Amino acid sequence: MAAKGISNTMAWILLALLILGLGGFGVTNLSGTARSVGSVGDQQIDVDDYARALQQEIRAIEAERGSALSFAEAQQMGVTDAVLTRLIASAAFDYETSRIGLSVGDETLHDEIVSMPQFQGVDGKFDREAYRYGLDQAGLSETKFEEDIRAEAARGFLQAAVVAGVQMPDGYMKALTDYLGQRREVTWTVLDRSDLTTGLPVPEEADLVAYHQEHAERYTLPERKRITYAWLSPDMLLDSVEVDEDALRDAYEARTDEYNRPERRLVERLAFADTAAAEAALARITSGEADFEALVAERGLELSDTDLGDVTREELGDAAEAVFAAEVGDVVGPLPSSVGPALFRVDARLAAQTTTFEEALPDLRAELAAGRARRMVEGRIDATDDLLAGGATIEDLAQETEMELGSIDWHPGVTDGIAAFEAFRAAATELTDGDYPEVITLDDGGIFAMRLDEVIAPELQPLDAVREEVTAAWSAEKLVEELEKQVAPAVAKLESGASFEDAELTEDDSQSLTRRSYVAGAPSSMIDEVFALDPGKVAVIGNAGRLFVVRLDAVHDPDPEDPDLQQLQGLLRQQAASGLAQDLFQVLANDIRTRAGIELDQSALNAVHANFR
Repeated sequence: MAAKGISNTMAWILLALLILGLGGFGVTNLSGTARSVGSVGDQQIDVDDYARALQQEIRAIEAERGSALSFAEAQQMGVTDAVLTRLIASAAFDYETSRIGLSVGDETLHDEIVSMPQFQGVDGKFDREAYRYGLDQAGLSETKFEEDIRAEAARGFLQAAVVAGVQMPDGYMKALTDYLGQRREVTWTVLDRSDLTTGLPVPEEADLVAYHQEHAERYTLPERKRITYAWLSPDMLLDSVEVDEDALRDAYEARTDEYNRPERRLVERLAFADTAAAEAALARITSGEADFEALVAERGLELSDTDLGDVTREELGDAAEAVFAAEVGDVVGPLPSSVGPALFRVDARLAAQTTTFEEALPDLRAELAAGRARRMVEGRIDATDDLLAGGATIEDLAQETEMELGSIDWHPGVTDGIAAFEAFRAAATELTDGDYPEVITLDDGGIFAMRLDEVIAPELQPLDAVREEVTAAWSAEKLVEELEKQVAPAVAKLESGASFEDAELTEDDSQSLTRRSYVAGAPSSMIDEVFALDPGKVAVIGNAGRLFVVRLDAVHDPDPEDPDLQQLQGLLRQQAASGLAQDLFQVLANDIRTRAGIELDQSALNAVHANFR
């Protein structure tokens, strides 16, 4: 079973993910004479394997965050190190399996390959041509692929032997459960500016100066790059774009289905084996014995399975007349359909929509003008490149073309103006002094070129530049201090056993909390402070101009019958065992690497990295 899962995974990686990874590097290999980026013992780490794994990881991150990832960013995130570490670990286990003679036989390997669904034909049997074609597309020979499958299976057996049967001690699990499952009954009140019985102090200049200096980290700008850029967006050319009426009418005609929509209905359809069954179902609805939802559930379906969306008369065919005559909420039928006799429920009536050419004209004109403006910008790329190649500066571009000159003090937190574009931020991240300006495209079809003028070291903003923020922060801090003084007698009464009412405080809330609880609007430190209290004691917590007065009323041990806690125990046991298994795996991997020795070829690594820049 283990070999099957491992080999299937390996096949998908090689034939799906690796094909994607090959996109930037050609089908066979990287240019150059280096064939490996390093080795563990006698096991080589192939240069192409490293390139493909790196490309795959970068694309996975891009897909997850929904934006491009520059290679410089990937390096800063540690992607290159992580990929290399994984390949070193694989090579280490290949070395060990080779040393101890662990492998899978030819018959097992054959059975695994012919059972892989990606190599099966329409009849469900192994297809030799599909096998040969898939490997060819991945740039792999049958020998190399089968060696990889065999090695992956052997690694899987060795890893499984290391981590099999790992369990955490009951004592350790009890300690975790007690820690996370213990409950604390708390009551609290919240005080703000309206509860302060005295006036709020007014800051003097010296107070603001001192606060500004004491909290300098809040008001210090990070390191920034002062960048001069020339920028041309399609919007900048819109005023110069002319769209003739013939083009507008052609666009209107091409989208006539969008602008002129017939009457429609939002409909759900439930089909039956025959008319009698459909009539019996309708009778149950009519009598009130069941509703449409109940009938759907009885068939083991979800409502989404019956949803036809918005349909026209033409799409409904012979059922159209009855469906279009029905009111919203009506169930009609049995009516003929492509899947047999059916009941139809009408969820909404959508009137016909007609948009005349004159009504659509503003949108059409804007759309066509924007498209032409994008093409005009694209047509200026070569000329702009030629200007830069001829020695033109960023300022020259602004003078000799329609590009606009701009300047920005950029750091990763700036996302205004041109910095709203991911392409600009990625380029700004990599920009260094002396870089040759080049034309870079933006997501909206615009272009820009940039120059680094200087790197500005982190600096404290002058008080006058942040006076409003400093004043607000000082006032919020002073408000909390005054509220603490005001509430001190009430806190003493609470800790003596008085109720919130007797202490002249309003009880705002009371809850049973665990260390996993979240209290909306409460300070982030509230849970930690509550669990540091003894029963009957009070915590006074200031947060953003408000004061939380929290008393711990009681402590309860975890309830072993709590289903949430039982589920948590299962997850904790699984996570803890997984963590221990990973530790054992790492110990073995380190031992193998120490015995076998690791060698890395930095020049080969640099050659791979150069292909990503």
